[in-house]
Amino acid sequence: MDKKRVLITGATGFIGRALAGELASGGYDVAALTRNVAKSAGIFGKGVQSVFWDGRTADGWASLADGAHAIINLAGDNLAEGRWTGAKKNRILKSRLDAGAAVVEAVRGARLKPEVVVQASAVGFYGPRGDEEIEESSTPGDGFLPEVVRAWEDSTREVEALGVRRVVIRSGLVLGRDGGVFPRLAMPFRFFAGGPLGSGRQWFSWIHILDEVRAVRFLVEREDLAGVYNLTAPNPLIEKDVCRAIGQALGRPCWLPVPAFVLKLLFGEKAKETILEGQRVFPRRLAEAAFAFRHPNADGAVSALLQRVRSESPLGSRGG
Repeated sequence: MDKKRVLITGATGFIGRALAGELASGGYDVAALTRNVAKSAGIFGKGVQSVFWDGRTADGWASLADGAHAIINLAGDNLAEGRWTGAKKNRILKSRLDAGAAVVEAVRGARLKPEVVVQASAVGFYGPRGDEEIEESSTPGDGFLPEVVRAWEDSTREVEALGVRRVVIRSGLVLGRDGGVFPRLAMPFRFFAGGPLGSGRQWFSWIHILDEVRAVRFLVEREDLAGVYNLTAPNPLIEKDVCRAIGQALGRPCWLPVPAFVLKLLFGEKAKETILEGQRVFPRRLAEAAFAFRHPNADGAVSALLQRVRSESPLGSRGG
């Protein structure tokens, strides 16, 4: 039996790398659409096909969409890198709209349509909401990030009119050793300088990288599931408690807060929308679909992520 083909845009990013590995090991024929084929081939080797694309159109890869099982669209300029200058904001938005348009172009041209398109999104859709409990039916928020995320989601909406099942994944803060926010959070603790960001009372809706990629695969494979899904662990925490979990796992104190004004000076508008405020998000629809999290609680997730770091730490662990 021929392997089911899955195309991934943004496959060389933090989530994309883990997802491509998960799908390839699960027996899928995975193609990474990339502007740097040499880099992609170096990351994946022979287990994943690296295919050039320009980041804007379906030129050069549209034929792969014909008869594909899934297209997973993760592509977009990195939100976490640099200050949100006017030029950076334009890149953030344009990269996402271009990638979405390319996916629609490929689906429109395919004689045998893909069975599903998975569209990346983020819990930033909801904007800062204080202690409000948020689920998939909650309304969008205000600000640059919610505006970008809404446009990102809408960029592939047309495939639904073409008869293709579409899933939108609103991911929380994805925690992994090899990228994303977690290494930056954990590093100060290795030098006894860890502490909460700002007040530490902002909500931190997170998900372990293993559960992120397992949830995406789950949604790809469940033909009865469509629409928006929050990809967050079922137990969000305030940031101060995340700090405590990291400190406990490393045997370090969580005691040295980073003042809000310092974060605003360093990151400007981005600090307010992504660091100093958050959302209390719950994965209601994943729960209804009976998805089983491997890491539902932050203490266990953080401990698992830091196990290797703790053993390799030049400062040693508690009592060492």
